[in-house]
Amino acid sequence: MNDLDWEWFKEDGIWLLVTVVIAVILLLAWRYWVPRWITRFINKITPSGEDWSGGTRVIRRIVFWVGGILILAVATLLVLSFAGVDIGRVTDDLKEVGDDVLDWLKGSGIRVVVIVGIAILLQQIARSLIPHAVYGQVVRKEKKRRLIEEAEQRAETLSGFLVGVAVALVWVVAFFMVLPEFRINIGPLLAGAGIVGIAIGFGAQGLIRDILSGLFIILEDQYAKGDWVQLGSIDGEVEYLGLRRTILRDFDGTHHTIPNGQITIASNYSKDWACVNMDISVGYGEDMDRVMEVINEVCEEMAAETEWKRAIIQVPRVLRIQKFGDSGIDIKVWGTTKPMMQWGAMGEIRRRLKRRFDEDGIEIPWPHVKLYFGESPDEKAKTSVPREKPSKPKRIHGPEETSIMGVKGSGGIDGGGGGGGDGGG
Repeated sequence: MNDLDWEWFKEDGIWLLVTVVIAVILLLAWRYWVPRWITRFINKITPSGEDWSGGTRVIRRIVFWVGGILILAVATLLVLSFAGVDIGRVTDDLKEVGDDVLDWLKGSGIRVVVIVGIAILLQQIARSLIPHAVYGQVVRKEKKRRLIEEAEQRAETLSGFLVGVAVALVWVVAFFMVLPEFRINIGPLLAGAGIVGIAIGFGAQGLIRDILSGLFIILEDQYAKGDWVQLGSIDGEVEYLGLRRTILRDFDGTHHTIPNGQITIASNYSKDWACVNMDISVGYGEDMDRVMEVINEVCEEMAAETEWKRAIIQVPRVLRIQKFGDSGIDIKVWGTTKPMMQWGAMGEIRRRLKRRFDEDGIEIPWPHVKLYFGESPDEKAKTSVPREKPSKPKRIHGPEETSIMGVKGSGGIDGGGGGGGDGGG
């Protein structure tokens, strides 16, 4: 190494090397420590029960890239300066840019910061107040634990939708308020947004209808997750209820996805309470008073057991004689149970009645048909009425004889309708 190189290294080269080392250290520290500080800070200000992990990742990436670019830019200018490159023009240009940025920050920058700050404040207010308001209206009026759990699910879905709408509205307004501060004319943007909104309105009518229908389903508590419902011609358990769709699982395990906008009739089999509504058929030869007494006894014994005592609200009893059927007399049995317990209760009642009817000899009729193909000679002889013997016909002396069967000529020919011609002559 010659004297010139050594002198340059002692005066400038060593500082160039120090600059590179410091830049690398700063980049590494920026990469590993700053994201952690950002995450801790956001976790502290995040309301309990909310997840801001997606927004945290976005903020970390923005801060990392902005800070990294600034560090590299400053390090590059210093390295070029120590390498003997004239950066005076660059620094002058940067100074002018800095002055312009500073002037902008003193005017428009402050307004942008204020707008963004107000938007963040309104967002936090919406995230805090809306869930509490919805919870107070939906959950607090419920008394039973199961109803409270269902109400909490409805409140969570509804508050999430309302918070999303409120936050989106706040940031859209803030966005259009910030654009003029960057000298961007928002007139064409508003006109274009209006056209796009009209196009989306025509193209997304079904989606809007689904969302509005889902909103009213949740608000009116028509059904909730876990209920057994019939939507149109499909019945099943509600596995998912959202603003756009409802998912049912039927007895066969089939997974049905139904857009909320297509639901015109919703029948809920598990709303508050359910009915035991069944017809018991017995033979025509049975004593109805005795049969009704047996049915009531069986239902009362079942309702007194611990297993069914909690499930049955009103003990099923005989309501009336429903109708005279083709094979037996139908007796109406009616009672109430807790939601989703009616089918198990009816199955257990049928099982117990079958056993009790067999013990008491009460006939359970079944459809049967008797076919008759005429009467046999023996049956005809038993059911026929005996006829009296006809009296002996009187004989008329002369060439002609008359009988009860007709007219008999003297020639001995049995005349039919026209055989009496000879005798008449």
